[in-house]
Amino acid sequence: MLFTAGLLASQGVLGLNIWVLSGLCGIAATLGPLVGYWYGKWMGPRLFTREDSLLFRKQHLIRAHEFYERNGGKALILARFIPIVRTFAPVVAGMAGMDYGKFVVYTVVGAVIWAVGVTWGGFFLGSVYPDAGKYLEYIVVLIVVLSILPPVIHFLRERQRSKAVV
Repeated sequence: MLFTAGLLASQGVLGLNIWVLSGLCGIAATLGPLVGYWYGKWMGPRLFTREDSLLFRKQHLIRAHEFYERNGGKALILARFIPIVRTFAPVVAGMAGMDYGKFVVYTVVGAVIWAVGVTWGGFFLGSVYPDAGKYLEYIVVLIVVLSILPPVIHFLRERQRSKAVV
């Protein structure tokens, strides 16, 4: 959506201004995860009092905390580019008790790279190649494929490692 909005702004569609558009997207991409973090922070302690169930295991929350201690910043930035993961990463960071100061810094960096960068990417493509809108469906499919590629590669590598251990 961000790339498409930038592309449309380059064509002057609906009077979209790239500066306003990218600024608002950057603000939203910062505020949304902050709300997610605080929701996770609020829910986290309650989860530690719950018994393990089919969908919840305390051990997963402990492992998430350890993961965010080691890779929190990198994980938050990369999560921006992975659909669905980008929604839950801030909540899990809050539940896992990631340091709030670090969370804010990486959230702002991620918002600039993702929301502002992708929007401007669409704008520049549309400015350099005005007919790019004719191929929008192909561009969107390419973006979706590229965004799900990292978790697929990770899954395949983990599967290969687990087979090598056996």
